[in-house]
Amino acid sequence: MFNEVSLYANHFIGGLSKVKAFQDKDAESLEITNQKRSLPELLDLYQKQVAETGINAASGKHLGYIPGGGVFSAALADFIAATTNPYASVYYASPGAATLENEVVNWLKKLFSFPENSVGCLSSGGSISTLIAFTAARDYHQVKNELITKNVVYLSEQVHHSTQKALRIIGLEDVVIRYVELDSEHKMKPDSLEEQIKKDLAAGLQPFMVVATAGTTDTGAIDPLDHIAEIAKSNKMWFHVDAAYGGFFIMTSKKELFKGIEKADSLIVDPHKGLFLPYGVGAVLIKNSAAVLHSNYYTANYMQDGANEEMLKSPANISPELTKHFRGLRVWLPLQLHGVEPFIACLEEKLLLVQYFRNQLADRGFCLGPEPDLSVSYFWFPFENDAEAKNKKLMQEIHADGSVFLSSSVIDNRFVIRMAILAFRTKKEIIDEAVEMIERCLEKVK
Repeated sequence: MFNEVSLYANHFIGGLSKVKAFQDKDAESLEITNQKRSLPELLDLYQKQVAETGINAASGKHLGYIPGGGVFSAALADFIAATTNPYASVYYASPGAATLENEVVNWLKKLFSFPENSVGCLSSGGSISTLIAFTAARDYHQVKNELITKNVVYLSEQVHHSTQKALRIIGLEDVVIRYVELDSEHKMKPDSLEEQIKKDLAAGLQPFMVVATAGTTDTGAIDPLDHIAEIAKSNKMWFHVDAAYGGFFIMTSKKELFKGIEKADSLIVDPHKGLFLPYGVGAVLIKNSAAVLHSNYYTANYMQDGANEEMLKSPANISPELTKHFRGLRVWLPLQLHGVEPFIACLEEKLLLVQYFRNQLADRGFCLGPEPDLSVSYFWFPFENDAEAKNKKLMQEIHADGSVFLSSSVIDNRFVIRMAILAFRTKKEIIDEAVEMIERCLEKVK
């Protein structure tokens, strides 16, 4: 069976450059029945009904959302983890697995200049990481009961929607939310933040938390982290940074833009984005360990054999998850095998590719969003009439073509087409293919 799966994997990876990035068709024939099937039959079914439907997220032609691609060494790590099946959540159950996960967190703490006594864990992605961080913030500031409606959270309109979702899930749906004014580059304006905080204090409200983004999903912008950090500190607020997409660009020539990220009270980052790993591994770092333990630490009689161990050794004490996949291995193994330099080189390449893509589009008469900090940008075509409807039609034609996958958004009340360049398999020839596809589709709309 292993040989058959290995052959399938090699065939799939080998064919990525020849297949479409997007196929708009539904899945069929995946019902579980009592009928046994052979592995080759099931692999063929998987290929046709899963791999060949929707977005091909392993492809370098996936430029639509925030792709990673999935380095193969991480798949090997998942195979080892699933085969050996260690219980990584609790140190007593698997000291080695828990230590390995903690070492990944330690590497992240060094990368983002967080203190040694800060804590963190690996999650399934940015949404759960945000939940963990916000719960710690809520409990540290004791935002509960009748105090909820008097506390204020400050956001950018470009913040990832998992932010609002997390607030609702953790019982803060009725907290006051202020959307801070943005500048022409879609970054939070510190002066507007300060002004709004003063107004809220004068109104008897309690500024509680400010959420900044280091790499927005729509525009690739990095908020002025250092200035926001100082405002948060002077008002005794919790400062959270969402670096899920952009965080690992701190290793590149863009490092200066991340100044102030080390001042955050909590930080999230997704290795399944900027480290090009398969979906299902995010991370959260939090400076206040007591707040995290208050939110997550609980024990039971049947777990008393490990009750005397140091609490922060067990990832389960820093997360709502008890049973979880041993996801640390999929980060640890690629970093140990390849070193960090290839990851940095890939990130630098993406910064160059977004500039190249923008230049190609500008030469063809497209309008572009502001210069991006990272590798996400957007564009539209200035049709003489019915521009909104025709850009939507252009997007439909691009999806129907499917050679390269792009996505859309609405920014400043304008329908736009997004490019998100992050997959490690994305190279210059794919950008050229995308430009050719856009030209074909534009002719159809014209």
